[in-house]
Amino acid sequence: MPGMHRKLGRIGGHRRAMLRNLVTSTLREERIETTVTRAKEVNRVVEHMITLAKRGDLAARRQALGYVWDEDVVTKLFTNLGPRYENRTGGYTRIMRTGFRRGDAAPMAILELV
Repeated sequence: MPGMHRKLGRIGGHRRAMLRNLVTSTLREERIETTVTRAKEVNRVVEHMITLAKRGDLAARRQALGYVWDEDVVTKLFTNLGPRYENRTGGYTRIMRTGFRRGDAAPMAILELV
């Protein structure tokens, strides 16, 4: 995903892999718990993936396959999630703050599909 991004305390390859894992998990489970800053960063990508699924053409599917690790998740994205949000023009996700993590007091949040 081009543009400005948060570094999340990781080097480029690790950050990209972590985001791909979080996006794949979010689309598979439809709900994850993570830190607020990670949730905000993952939110951008998940919204873009759902927009690709709404397009539904082969090029969009290949773009999604280039980012999401699991082919089954991409199939779910294009068969279930794309049609579910057909009449919605964005705002497919919700970030709810849940408090602070016990170990390091990092602000935590739940990222879920609406």
